[in-house]
Amino acid sequence: MHTKIPAFLLSLLFIFLVGNACARASHTLHLKAGPPKPPIGKRWVLNPDFSDEFNGTVLDTSKWLDYHPSWIGREPGLFLPSQVSVKDGYLQIRGSKMEQDTVIHAYGRDLTFNIAGGAVVSKKSAYLGYYECRFKAAATSMSTTFWFSGAAQAGPRACDRYSLEWDIQECIGRVGDFQGSHFASGMHSNAHYWYTDCEGERHDYRATQIIFNDDELASEGFHVYGGWWRDETSASYYYDDRAPKHQKFYDAISEQPFDKPMYMRLVSETYPSPWIELPTDEELADTTRSVAYYDWVRGYQLVDALEPNPEVSLEPALKIYEESISFDTLSLSLKNASVLNIPLSYKANKERVINLTLLDSQGSKVADATFTAFAGYAYLSYELALNQDIASATDYRLVASLNSAEAGKAKRLDVSHLIIHLHD
Repeated sequence: MHTKIPAFLLSLLFIFLVGNACARASHTLHLKAGPPKPPIGKRWVLNPDFSDEFNGTVLDTSKWLDYHPSWIGREPGLFLPSQVSVKDGYLQIRGSKMEQDTVIHAYGRDLTFNIAGGAVVSKKSAYLGYYECRFKAAATSMSTTFWFSGAAQAGPRACDRYSLEWDIQECIGRVGDFQGSHFASGMHSNAHYWYTDCEGERHDYRATQIIFNDDELASEGFHVYGGWWRDETSASYYYDDRAPKHQKFYDAISEQPFDKPMYMRLVSETYPSPWIELPTDEELADTTRSVAYYDWVRGYQLVDALEPNPEVSLEPALKIYEESISFDTLSLSLKNASVLNIPLSYKANKERVINLTLLDSQGSKVADATFTAFAGYAYLSYELALNQDIASATDYRLVASLNSAEAGKAKRLDVSHLIIHLHD
């Protein structure tokens, strides 16, 4: 017996399915990328040592290693360069079953490996800054991760040692009947202070974990994961277009625990079982499930807001920003003086020109200024000089425009207005 579904219900079902698909596609295509607002007086610029769009056909060996230099992988998952490739616009790390068990003597004992994973590690170390990565996890119980770590250092007591690990995102790609199933969705960020005391005992001291929950599996679509290593004591985390969450590092051993450079790592590994079960032979054999796709990774460093860009500048080619100029508020009350300090921010993909014009209530110009806006995302306080005495207890309008810098081809890209009330 067959049940006939009314045509109007089919139409509603079609609209629902298409609407959901479009919404998800729109969410995937319009994920927020780019750094957060910088501190006053600073500008974010791309750091080429930690930025890659993976649009070539081979891994850029000037930036990356296709192996982990100090770790062969967590048993039974072995890091192999053969699992790392760059094609179709992605860095791809594939998990697969090895043809036979491989025994390797490492770390003072024999380890048995039968699953192949991969690791990509930066050649240079990073210290502070904002880092973000857009990726889609493999749909297996192997990890897809974006993190930093460094070598062990002498501790504050001379007889002790410590090393740092900063995990912006760790996830797997499917759920299952195991304790760590929650790692299959959302964002999970940790900061480890690995400490070996003077008696030789090793401790994993962690900051409070940061979690962003999501109903969608990490393997169902691409997401943008970001971390701002603010200073030696704290970090902030960013998941797609959501509001950030903040973390204070563990500081019982050292008041400034995260005080050493670390290397960036993009890794697919096996997690400890039974916390997360090992991937099945079936899912490892299915290349539609066993590959982690990294679309891009980007690192940003803070420079002085009005400092020229480094010689190697990636902003013009990538065009990350919707170029704009803005004020923090609609109006501002300032003391009447010969110089007005004007806070403003701008985003520019290449070198631009900013024009400021101060107008009185009649629309007449009473002051103006022009200065270079170097590529990046800047937040600054500009000193606008007044070349004439102007009346207090009245309102003025400041017009700020962001313009192209090409000679003879000036084009206004964005404009913003600020009402300034001057008082004695």
